[in-house]
Amino acid sequence: MSFVLPLLAGFLAGIAGAMGLGGGSVLIIYLSVFAGVEQLAAQGINLIFFLPTAAVAVFIYSKKGIIKWRKILPVMIFGAVGTIITGFWVGQLKAELIKSIFGFVIVFYGLYELFCIKK
Repeated sequence: MSFVLPLLAGFLAGIAGAMGLGGGSVLIIYLSVFAGVEQLAAQGINLIFFLPTAAVAVFIYSKKGIIKWRKILPVMIFGAVGTIITGFWVGQLKAELIKSIFGFVIVFYGLYELFCIKK
């Protein structure tokens, strides 16, 4: 029975990731709350999890013509730059601060999605 929770967490994270909702939020919460993994390690594990799931989603979305490559390339480039900078910086932060930042982002995003009217 102890294998059910990790399988469910992985499955739900994959679904959320394929929908563009950030499967990492599910996976990081599972790892840090239920599996006892430290926040920074959970974030690193999430990045490894993200690679194959993102590759599959990109393949499927590209095949359907949903991805607009010319529009996304500048975002990808600056996202990579931001990742490099933050990747070095985050290792200097205390685990409690990282947890707080993650929690704030999850709550902010959830409230935004709940209360902001889309046109």
